[in-house]
Amino acid sequence: MIAQEQRTIDALARDVTRVESLRAVKNLQRGYAHYSQFGQWSAMAALFAADGILRWGEEIMTGRGAIRTWFEAREGAMNGRAPGTLHTEIIDEPLVNLSADGHTAKARWMTMRFLGDGKGTARIEGGVYENDYVLTDGRWLIATMNYHPQFEGDYHDGWTNVGGRDLPRVPMHFTSDEAGIPIPAPIGDPPPSGATIEELAERIRRLNDEDAVRNLQNAYGYYVDRKMWTDVVDLFIEDAVVMIAGVGEYRGRAGVRRAMERMGPENLTYGQLNDHMIFDLIVEVLPGGREALSRGIELALLGDATKREGAWEFSVFRNRFIKEDGLWKLKEISLTPLMRADYREGWGNGGISPPTDHGAQRSPAPTGAIPAFLDQTTVERALSGEKPANQTGLAPYDLADLARRLARSQAYDGVENVSSVYGYYLDDFQWSDMAAIFAVNGHKQSPFAGYYVGRDRIIGAANANWGPSPERRSAISFHWRTQPVIHVSHDGRSANLRTRLFQPRTSKDPGSTSKHFYMGGLHGGMYPNDQAVLENGIWRLWSLTIDEHYFASPDWKGGWASAAPRPQDEPPPPPSRLLSTYPPDIPLTDLGRRQDGFRGGTGKLIEWPAILPMWFHYRNPVSGRVPENFWPDCVPCEKAPHIRMTAHGYQKPPNGPEIDGVDLT
Repeated sequence: MIAQEQRTIDALARDVTRVESLRAVKNLQRGYAHYSQFGQWSAMAALFAADGILRWGEEIMTGRGAIRTWFEAREGAMNGRAPGTLHTEIIDEPLVNLSADGHTAKARWMTMRFLGDGKGTARIEGGVYENDYVLTDGRWLIATMNYHPQFEGDYHDGWTNVGGRDLPRVPMHFTSDEAGIPIPAPIGDPPPSGATIEELAERIRRLNDEDAVRNLQNAYGYYVDRKMWTDVVDLFIEDAVVMIAGVGEYRGRAGVRRAMERMGPENLTYGQLNDHMIFDLIVEVLPGGREALSRGIELALLGDATKREGAWEFSVFRNRFIKEDGLWKLKEISLTPLMRADYREGWGNGGISPPTDHGAQRSPAPTGAIPAFLDQTTVERALSGEKPANQTGLAPYDLADLARRLARSQAYDGVENVSSVYGYYLDDFQWSDMAAIFAVNGHKQSPFAGYYVGRDRIIGAANANWGPSPERRSAISFHWRTQPVIHVSHDGRSANLRTRLFQPRTSKDPGSTSKHFYMGGLHGGMYPNDQAVLENGIWRLWSLTIDEHYFASPDWKGGWASAAPRPQDEPPPPPSRLLSTYPPDIPLTDLGRRQDGFRGGTGKLIEWPAILPMWFHYRNPVSGRVPENFWPDCVPCEKAPHIRMTAHGYQKPPNGPEIDGVDLT
């Protein structure tokens, strides 16, 4: 009996290690982005294996020394260290697959780089990474980094396809099934672990806590975007602190609100854009399990279209969280704005100074060096693979329940993978593979038309709307699905998902349009009500909804702030041709208030710079406050209850303050 229990413990220990490994790979690549933002070339090179390879387009560098030298030579004055320079690279939309033996991994990422030398030069570049990773002496390292450039250009003229050519598909390391299996079944019997049940319980708790903190951080970001200050304040403890470098400190919940109101009063008004997008988020749960840190890169797209004013802001944050009565809450926000730039002028000459608040308690202004209170310790500890210290006084644990708790964190990574692969298949017009990532009874919204139920109907709608998949593309609308808020069911077999649509577009012809859209610049939407299920051991999408566009760029020169209301004598965009050529199973016009204002939906069309309603599948994760636009289930499920997850044997995930998948309200 004792021997059998030990084998069960060893198997659980192996499973825990594999989940930790998958997340270590993600943090490794995110850490690379954090070092890159401050031109830490040696630290970036040290993330490669001793014989690591960097393939950058047609260039190949081998070994850490050659890689470091190449970084230094290529970036030159655009290093992010000297005042007025910028070197921000966002790397996100991870799709990671661990090998069966747990010693190697592969990952696909989207990337976009914002560069400036402070002396008049500014550039933007973007592409795809397909990377290999290796576990060496207990530490994950980059074995091969393969960068596939897709677009580039100077700031003044905007970007176009690399070389002005049609773009080929970037080979993928996964199949549609493999995308939903980030951690494959292990090979053979588990090795002796020497782990105790108490140690494993603590490591699993740390993984669960990481998920909760990540959700809280990303939910905070969405509230900031919409200036939902009451919900923002609800997320903080009583003695909270907000520190903004160069501006000051704000203490207590009243101070939090004052810090937020620097961006204006509660709620967006006509023409306002306040998107503070979070990328490369690293979460570290500290020993003891009562506090946690987050560090991320913030790209803010700001503006007022009524004044034709737009701005960029590049920042880094390092926040602190605390667990009170089983719920994670925000304790401290530490934000360092690195660069603010007028949209029309760009950042080539060093940008402009962020606005100040003379009534706030003062804190140091950024100097170009890494700020003292935003040091790299969060990154370094996350990359070290350091295990948490054991807690004392732990209650007895049931092994089956620990396996269930671990399955909930495995679910988080599985859902993130299948979310990412949807974006990649959409970018490449891979309709058969895209349909295959849906559950057998899954359903998908086709923009401006409605919902199609089942894989055959999903692929039929894609082919009817877009035609066959091309080998090369003259233009691409990229579908970054970022900043996930993932609520996993108690049994770890179903989840609700919210992600942002961050949509850079590129074309080989500057200023081109396609289907009434400018094929360049940045555009944004939201996937607010997606769902995923574990079907026959593979994570698949159950429901997918896109709400768009919350902002759009009519052209490059003016960007999002150049949008103007449609003239009264100009007709609205035409309805989707699918309504006549391949009618949906559930038209958007059947969904009442939920589609009010959206193109193809009900009511009067709302187009940027007017403000579309924002929907949420969850209540405030701390206070339980119900948002004005609350839709906790899949969007068409009220109209068609038979397509609910719960009608097919899946649990309903929590949608408010929760502990271990159980709603507290």
